[in-house]
Amino acid sequence: MGIVIEQVGPTLAARLTGLDLTKTLASHDIAAVDSGMDRYAVLVFPAQALTDEQQMAFASHFGQLEGNAGGNITKPGEHRLPPGMNDVSNLGQDGKPLARDDRRRMFNLGNQLWHSDSSFRSTPAKYSILSGRIVSETGGNTEFADMRAAYDALDERTKLEVEDLVCDHSLIYSRGTLGFDDLTEEERAAFRPVKQRLVRTHPVTGRKSLFLSSHAGAIEGWPVPEARAFLRDLVEHATQPQFVYVHRWRQYDLVMWDNRQTMHRVRRFDADTVRDMRRTTVAGDGPTYQEANAA
Repeated sequence: MGIVIEQVGPTLAARLTGLDLTKTLASHDIAAVDSGMDRYAVLVFPAQALTDEQQMAFASHFGQLEGNAGGNITKPGEHRLPPGMNDVSNLGQDGKPLARDDRRRMFNLGNQLWHSDSSFRSTPAKYSILSGRIVSETGGNTEFADMRAAYDALDERTKLEVEDLVCDHSLIYSRGTLGFDDLTEEERAAFRPVKQRLVRTHPVTGRKSLFLSSHAGAIEGWPVPEARAFLRDLVEHATQPQFVYVHRWRQYDLVMWDNRQTMHRVRRFDADTVRDMRRTTVAGDGPTYQEANAA
């Protein structure tokens, strides 16, 4: 049986079956996944019981893996997973849920905001690949918004307005939205804002999309209150139900998404139960600000 791809979302997201990701993939299989990502932006691979090493090997087919540094407040020696794996669970090193007032837990609540992974880095992420090792019995769905369809649905006046805008992105902005500002000077330096283009063009399909995120807190040349109000309007537009796929996790689902074409967020779940979610992240090709200047 070969690869079967079936669309599951309104404008994005497809379920891909017929591949065993625990095994070495042929070049044509890798090409099929890449092609599916270009078309659907989100791919769901059911029943993939991967080890960390197998997940990293799969992710490496699509580019260089992004490091963990600069994207969290976990201190050296507190990491639960090996280098190359991003821990987006609610667990400490002992495998138990973090306390309600643990800084790491409060910081990670930012994942419940609409965002694009690593837009706070000068070179933002290309693909994210998330494995549900232990999933929530209730809640904990992940929602994905199609930023291509959201761009297409803008009126022509707004398309012209956003075309050349550049935004500042930082974890300081997204966590500040939740009232979390308990950051050390070292953390603030690590999270200093970076510039990202608001409109991106996909290098293969040529489709334009909005590059939005809760990490975006300013627009170059705009007063901050006006910029944030405008960005909020754009996020509300982009996350209307007709643009959103809701993934309801089953154990060992592997979900892969294109951060250049989507936003996502996790929904609330019982923080007293174990939710073990492990992400590998493929780095992008370069800063979007350079794209803006070259456009």
